[in-house]
Amino acid sequence: MMKHRLFCLAILPLFFLLVIHGGKQILTNLSFLGLATEGVLGNAGEQAYFLLKDWFLSEDCEQTYGFLPCSTMVVGNMLFISAYGYLMFRAAKLLSEGCEILLEILGPGIIGGLVLPILSALPDAIVILASGLSGSKETAQDQVSVGMGLLAGSIVMLLTLLWGSCVVVGKCDLVDANAKDEVDTKGFSLTGSGVSTDIWTTYAARIMVLSVTPFVIVQLPQVLNTTAESRLFILTALILSIAFLISYCLYQVFQPKVQKRRLAFAKYKHVMSGILTYFRTRTLGRILSIDGRPDRDVIKKLFQSLDVNEDGHLSAEELRALIVGIRFDEVDVDKDDIDDAVKSIVKEFDKSDDSLIDEDEFANGISSWIYRAMRSAKYAKDQRPDSESPHLKFLSEFYQQTRKEHDLLGDSSDDDDRGIKNPKWNAFRAVRMLLSGTAAVCVLANPLVDAVNNFSSATKVPTFFVSFVVLPFASCSEGVSALIFIRNKKHKTASLTFSQIYGSVTMSNILSLSVFLGLVYVRELTWSFSSEVLVILIVCILMGTFASFRTTFPLWTCLVAFSLYPLSILLVYVLEYVVVLS
Repeated sequence: MMKHRLFCLAILPLFFLLVIHGGKQILTNLSFLGLATEGVLGNAGEQAYFLLKDWFLSEDCEQTYGFLPCSTMVVGNMLFISAYGYLMFRAAKLLSEGCEILLEILGPGIIGGLVLPILSALPDAIVILASGLSGSKETAQDQVSVGMGLLAGSIVMLLTLLWGSCVVVGKCDLVDANAKDEVDTKGFSLTGSGVSTDIWTTYAARIMVLSVTPFVIVQLPQVLNTTAESRLFILTALILSIAFLISYCLYQVFQPKVQKRRLAFAKYKHVMSGILTYFRTRTLGRILSIDGRPDRDVIKKLFQSLDVNEDGHLSAEELRALIVGIRFDEVDVDKDDIDDAVKSIVKEFDKSDDSLIDEDEFANGISSWIYRAMRSAKYAKDQRPDSESPHLKFLSEFYQQTRKEHDLLGDSSDDDDRGIKNPKWNAFRAVRMLLSGTAAVCVLANPLVDAVNNFSSATKVPTFFVSFVVLPFASCSEGVSALIFIRNKKHKTASLTFSQIYGSVTMSNILSLSVFLGLVYVRELTWSFSSEVLVILIVCILMGTFASFRTTFPLWTCLVAFSLYPLSILLVYVLEYVVVLS
């Protein structure tokens, strides 16, 4: 019900102006029927029409599509921007929701890697295209600043306002420098609460930093004070951004498989460390000899205790019984994980290819594990175990490292794998939403750009600042869904939310920029956006580098993000009107 009310509230100004716009024709028709000024309406109705028309509409502006009303008045254009902006937001949300449904039905891969990222950036790309495609070259040069304002504003808003808001909404108590799921008792402690993400999120941040490379290339002529080869640099940046787009989509397609393999290996290493820790307990710490090497005699005695049927071999069933009996602290090891671990152990230990592990194979395999644990925990040989130190600290360190590695990679074992109901109907609904959203974005882009230009002319405020501040909120539908999603206050949802933010910025940097550069190159427009590009570079590099080398963000980090938003607007103003950077 609330959504319908908001929709009606947003569409009401547009409907109101359309009625006013059509009032003249209505009055003409009524006059023809003898019902106008001297009839039903009277002079008061005609005067009311012209009074409202003077407040909101104008005759000396160009109507979008030849019939949509337009205005040179401030209030009229504010109503247009509000109405078109909200409709654009709803269209972008249709695209987002359609993608999510398809993602649930078909999984990541092609849908998650190609369709979803492209459609998420589609509203911005279409608005950019509309800003510079129509009209003369001079008109396009004037309007294209709307597209650049949207591009810069979307990137800055995602990495500042939305990023900081996600930290505030998703914060949990920090315990040992990690956020504890669904525990939020420390309030707004700047250092005691925050969010944690997985290592894949840091990779997404690094990719985002790399995606700004085309911005650097297209800006080189201004840096080198040469304009003769500017079109060559624009073409080079265009080709590079398209190459980045293709590469990023391919990365998204294959990433789920890579992620699953790495997570499976991390779980296997944790099972390995759990078995070694269990053996340490069984042998009272004497799994190493006095010289710091694996004690093969002790390891063979362990083998004999595990060989239940005393046939001189360990079978898959006996290994499974061993793993089931071990308690793995805070790491979910389900039946499939155990089966995978058993297969991996047999494959690694069994050198005779008989699917069984004999005594020597077991001793060699466990010895190999111990050496790997030593290297991983930076074990020093002069730290020889004796009767006074049976705990073998390096095994505990190795166990903690494998658990931390598992946590950093994230775990999808708690996913809802029941599948979506009525997949055919929901697939049809998703496609319908995608087509409707795409059509609505295409239709609304032109009138929205025109309204921004007319508002800028009426207020004398540069179009860049209007589009920088207003339009990102209209085209960024993922902002609301991200804040709702991260309210779950879990490590996994935080990772997915921040990865989505970095992915959206990356797609803006490569897809939206590709469209923008294509317009500039094809229409032979002048590149004069140095200050805007500098702001994009500063925000992307600062936030991307900051997020590339840490997985936990205390609450104080949101203050840094929030402060970057007004500073970005101030920087553009200073560079544009004080330093006059072109």
